[in-house]
Amino acid sequence: MKFRIKTLPLRTERIAVVLSQDDAAELGLLPGDRVKVSYDGKSFVAEVEVSQEFIGSGEAGVCSFTAEACSLTEECLVEIVPFARPKSVEYIRKKLDGAKYEREEIKDIISSISSDILSDIEISAFILANEIVGMLNDEIQWMIEAMVEVGKKIVFERGTVVDMHSVGGLPGNRFSLIAVPTVAAAGLLIPKTASRAITSASGTADTMEVLANVNLSVDEIKEITEEVGGVIAWNAATGIAPADEKIIRVEYQLELSPKPHLMASVLSKKLGCGAKFVAIDIPVGSKAKIENVDVGRSFANSMMEIGRNLGLKVATALTDGSQPLGRAIGPALEAKEVLEVMEKKHEGDLLEKALGIAGILFEMTGIAANGYQHARKIFESGKTLEKFREIVAAQGGDENIKAEDIAVGDKTYTLTSSVEGAVVSVNNKSIVKIARTAGAPKDKGAGVYVHKKRGEVVKAGDPLLTIYAEKEWKLDNAIEVANTKQAFEISGVIIERYTMGRWWS
Repeated sequence: MKFRIKTLPLRTERIAVVLSQDDAAELGLLPGDRVKVSYDGKSFVAEVEVSQEFIGSGEAGVCSFTAEACSLTEECLVEIVPFARPKSVEYIRKKLDGAKYEREEIKDIISSISSDILSDIEISAFILANEIVGMLNDEIQWMIEAMVEVGKKIVFERGTVVDMHSVGGLPGNRFSLIAVPTVAAAGLLIPKTASRAITSASGTADTMEVLANVNLSVDEIKEITEEVGGVIAWNAATGIAPADEKIIRVEYQLELSPKPHLMASVLSKKLGCGAKFVAIDIPVGSKAKIENVDVGRSFANSMMEIGRNLGLKVATALTDGSQPLGRAIGPALEAKEVLEVMEKKHEGDLLEKALGIAGILFEMTGIAANGYQHARKIFESGKTLEKFREIVAAQGGDENIKAEDIAVGDKTYTLTSSVEGAVVSVNNKSIVKIARTAGAPKDKGAGVYVHKKRGEVVKAGDPLLTIYAEKEWKLDNAIEVANTKQAFEISGVIIERYTMGRWWS
């Protein structure tokens, strides 16, 4: 049947068409079924929605996302026919029954996800199957190969190409903004692509976006990397491993992140960027994605084995994931702290981690026998900051920007301690919840600054954290969360006190 396109004032992050009830019945379609939409020699598969309003007979409604993704206008006349359920759905059901994927099966699933053939419900089933049943290393390797195959790739003709990544789950974990320019200053090529926030208050791409454009194509990434040595860009804009972003979007809704998917996400991006040496940060802690050291070691071994089979030299580092890295959480606050560390050479866990990860790459590539010391020498010479400013300028930002120039939310509230003692722990999930409620990462100036971390002494009335927001009502909501979600555990030397009345009187 032929249909005239009608754009609707809606936006959903999936490819769909809306048909009238009569037209859907004529085609034998129910909500959630698939159709093939063809026009001008092109076609795509879409999910069907049915409406008794807004859409008349002979019309096919599309939201702005579908219109943009598929280059549709209201002048388009399209043909719509039913599309059979893909075989990839059978393969997902097979995994749910406890079976192992074959190479071609996982390839078909990833291809279906990349082409928007699978619905969100089917992608959810894929995520749940791999979370519950798990995947063997060879299955993960096939998944990575399939993700890279359907995406764009960067090929460098010269230089030693390296990369770094974190499996995430740690607030304030933007060490890459210091480590990348340190590595680039040593003459290595590092085309770093990163994610936006999924469940955190700011992803590396969100923080870098405060300072420069991160929506770069693969050609722009290659050109900038060859020009200044490094780049920090948003992965989704590149078209590298496109299935990854689609899977992550559904994982966010499910609040799940299966470990096989973490491995595939990280390594597919590194392969797609042309890296040969990769350093991977694995934060370990009770509130992190990797719960304990034993799980972390197993995860690291699998990453290195799979990387080796893919032709990647992979090194991993288990790091402290029990509390925020640095003290700032939120895009602008994190960008400000990163610049302060580089400008004033502030010591602390943020700098230590950045130099440690950079040092691993120096040792892997033979740049230095003691990678950490070489990284520190570069940092203390001022070359890290100099190179970072070059990268910012190459990505369209202001190379002269200073930490003091970065604006943060002007609506603030400081939570203080009601007791004396020492900080026993900082709850990562509570900190992130407060920062997101304040508006991060959408509101760049929103977030949280942590005044006290584990082991630091606290007196009654001392500030524990300051909330920053751009809107008063978001600040009010964040204050409510801060007062109900315990973000700090504070204890004195005396744990509990017992008495049997005033027996000493």
